[in-house]
Amino acid sequence: MNAEPRRWTQATVFPDMWVDPDDDPRETGTSGTDERSILLDYLRRYRLTLQLKCAQLNAEQLARRSVPPSTMSLLGLVRHMAEVERSWFRRTMAGQDVPKRYCTPDSPDEDWDGARADDAVVAEAWQAWRDEVGFADAYVAGTADLSTLGTTRDGDTVPLRDILVHMIEEYARHCGHADLLRECIDGRIGQ
Repeated sequence: MNAEPRRWTQATVFPDMWVDPDDDPRETGTSGTDERSILLDYLRRYRLTLQLKCAQLNAEQLARRSVPPSTMSLLGLVRHMAEVERSWFRRTMAGQDVPKRYCTPDSPDEDWDGARADDAVVAEAWQAWRDEVGFADAYVAGTADLSTLGTTRDGDTVPLRDILVHMIEEYARHCGHADLLRECIDGRIGQ
């Protein structure tokens, strides 16, 4: 059995932070003034938070599962969020007929289950995530109206604004998971 890691932070200013405020890539020194900029800034911050929680870990650490029987891991979170970004922005909003990245009818939880301690699996997951975030960002930038409708797989319509709020919620929930997963791996703490 592995020894329980000791809690620590890289921050020197505030002991409950991930990094010092001047070193935090999420802080831009500006704040949004309209609905679009506020939503996009929150989404940007949560995407960066996921990256920060996974930083400086090797493949074994990224693939380490939380607690049985859960299959949750940081690598699984990256794969899952690539799948979620793809589903909402490519499939629902852009109407692309693209397959899921990981999940299949035979393996509906493959985003989690396929998260293995393998450098190639890690590299592929990060590239998939970056590709999907890049597509999402380009789609949103090219869409002037947040009321633009997408169509779900069930045939319902949903405005882009709802997708952005949902993505913020999805990342917020999973960044909370990432906090706990990371602390269990090496003891690092911080919001």
